[in-house]
Amino acid sequence: MEQTQKQYHVHYSPVKGWSRVDFGELMRYRDLIWLFVKRDFAIMYKQTVLGPAWVLINPVLSAAMYTVMFGVIAGLSTDGVPQTLFYLAGTALWGFFAACINKISATFTTNSAIFSKVYFPRLAMPISTMLSALINFLLQFALFFLMLVFYVVRGEVQPHWALMPLTVLLLVQVGLLGLGCGIIVSSLTTRYRDLMVVVTFGVQLWMYGTPVVYPLSTAEGMSRVLYAAMILNPMTAPMETFRYIFFGSGQVTALMWGISILWTVLLLALGLSLFSKVEKTFVDTV
Repeated sequence: MEQTQKQYHVHYSPVKGWSRVDFGELMRYRDLIWLFVKRDFAIMYKQTVLGPAWVLINPVLSAAMYTVMFGVIAGLSTDGVPQTLFYLAGTALWGFFAACINKISATFTTNSAIFSKVYFPRLAMPISTMLSALINFLLQFALFFLMLVFYVVRGEVQPHWALMPLTVLLLVQVGLLGLGCGIIVSSLTTRYRDLMVVVTFGVQLWMYGTPVVYPLSTAEGMSRVLYAAMILNPMTAPMETFRYIFFGSGQVTALMWGISILWTVLLLALGLSLFSKVEKTFVDTV
């Protein structure tokens, strides 16, 4: 019996943009992503006295500091929301976004030893970092929700209970925005290491340009340029929406969300394109 031989021809060519990202491959490596998430927790709380309790202690201390600085001393309005609850909400949501940028931005520099020895989808690392930040947020959110229930019972807050499922979409949007910003910075730091010094300060400055420690209504009395800049800020819509859902207060418009989603798509697309390009040669530059 004659056996027919099949001829195979494999053609290799450079790819560009979104075609560089193999989302199917990422799904096949989902177990590795989860291992990276567990590794991040182990490293973060290794040789600490209180361990994972710091996930809750940090936002509580930050909320207490903001209450004294901005609530008591500066006397900033919280739109009738109890100050401790107001600042705890802003700290938790912004902490999730800031952690995505700060930690993902160091992806190549901190994991160069792993990247140079074994193959796996490099995008798995920043995705695992984003998931670690999300888990931290969920723990902080549990504390926030308990405090929210306390103030609801006292009649000081009236949440929109029917809108709470939208929080899932809100977190997805914030996570993707943080992922996009983080991988852009991580791609650039392979050649320009001094960006690592700037990114922490930049994120802190970004926070004060976002209604985190004050509501957007406070900014209405500012100049039109500053108010317009806050509307163009992609984190303004998620922050105000979060407050609208859980406090019943907040200024949210379709325009704000359109701008936020547009920024998210553009930054994520740019980040994925840069990341895919840099990951091929980063070992030679890091």
